[in-house]
Amino acid sequence: MKARALVFDLFGDYLRYRGGEVRLRGLIALMDCFEVPASTVRVLATRLRAEGWLESRRDGRETSYLLTDATWRLLDQGRSRIFDRVDGPWDGRWHVVLYSVPESERGLRERLRKKLSWHGFGPLAPSVWLSPHDRVERLRADLAELPPIRLDVFRSRSEGRAEDRDVAARAWDLDGLNRDYAALLATYRPRLDRYRAGLPAREALVERMRLVYDYRKFPFRDPDLPAELLPDGWLGGAAHRVFLEAHELLRAPAESCVGGLLGDNGSSKM
Repeated sequence: MKARALVFDLFGDYLRYRGGEVRLRGLIALMDCFEVPASTVRVLATRLRAEGWLESRRDGRETSYLLTDATWRLLDQGRSRIFDRVDGPWDGRWHVVLYSVPESERGLRERLRKKLSWHGFGPLAPSVWLSPHDRVERLRADLAELPPIRLDVFRSRSEGRAEDRDVAARAWDLDGLNRDYAALLATYRPRLDRYRAGLPAREALVERMRLVYDYRKFPFRDPDLPAELLPDGWLGGAAHRVFLEAHELLRAPAESCVGGLLGDNGSSKM
């Protein structure tokens, strides 16, 4: 697990529920559970502050790091994409986005594509992305931080359900995604009995963070398609259920570990 990602995951799963801040020595203690040296934590915290993800505050000799507004928004979006799933039947409409970015702005184009993927859009053709869900306003809000980008938005229907499934298969690598879901299930489903029996607090924290680390990459790839568009033998739903069960089973001992390392002076409402 990468140290930078671990910091965001610890804030997302624990520290945000303890006021969104942590003393540096507390963060060092948490990261030590994952064998990240204190020197690396100090450098990383300073870098995240310089990038605008964290703010710092001095309390005597102590330095505390706090979430910025931008990071709160990122964590809110991330939690929704990881934990929530769309229910109910699909209305059959595609939400299509056409974007225009100058050829010279390759970096901007790549950032736009990442945001489109994060919001569940898939590429049907160059500069043409679509989603079965109406997330255009969320996308526009998320693009406010980027230089102006022209977006043309359309809502359309195909000629029928067979065409819809073909569109989905072309816009997303569903076969590859399903294979990765199978691998996730093969890893974590056999561990559920151990989780139910209870793990030592420190081990539970490490295991829970590894679970989050392994699972949170899927929202970038999985558009959360309606059942009508999914291929036969789809494992995404089963993987999500195993993730939720494992995450909850590990919650109490992992929180106990965090509370002990931080002095148990925060709330836990996860």
